[in-house]
Amino acid sequence: MENTYKLVIIVGSVREGRFGPVVASWVAEQAHLHGGFDVQVVDLADVDVPLELPAASPKYAGADYPRPTGMRALTSALESADAFVVVTPEYNHSYPASLKAAIDWHFTQWTAKPVAFVSYGGAAGGRHAALHLENVLTELQAVTIRDGLAFPNYFTTWQEGRPLDPASPAYAKALLDQLAWWAAALRSARSATPYPV
Repeated sequence: MENTYKLVIIVGSVREGRFGPVVASWVAEQAHLHGGFDVQVVDLADVDVPLELPAASPKYAGADYPRPTGMRALTSALESADAFVVVTPEYNHSYPASLKAAIDWHFTQWTAKPVAFVSYGGAAGGRHAALHLENVLTELQAVTIRDGLAFPNYFTTWQEGRPLDPASPAYAKALLDQLAWWAAALRSARSATPYPV
């Protein structure tokens, strides 16, 4: 469909026993119900993301950047995406190293595309992680969405794979509406004129 946008939902944590896949599954369900997206979930636990980076920057190397074979599916998903939702926990007031490594292996794949954040954690609900990610992805010239989702104390506020707060689907719809608007606007702009980098 012309008005359907490729949404990549990234599960940022690879920690044993992580809750991220549960949150990502619920977000994917909300995106399917929204109807504006073709949804793909990318779990970084299934991707070979080395911490050691080549000397050259992906900012300048472009398609010639030497990525490991195990990262091809991730790179392809990021490249084809019109929009992203990053699902992240909060570790020590920030986001996981696995997520930072996946971001740092790429550059142009984020450029002029919208990114929304869904975070979870203790009392802060992962908000510190989302704030740090906003800074990082703005540097990569992505457009971050204002209305994210945060789930404080997820260990008591979720049951059977869903948040107990009955307002959660409405908050998710607001996020997805904004994401769809930006996906449409930015895809149209990228098609009309290459983004100046």
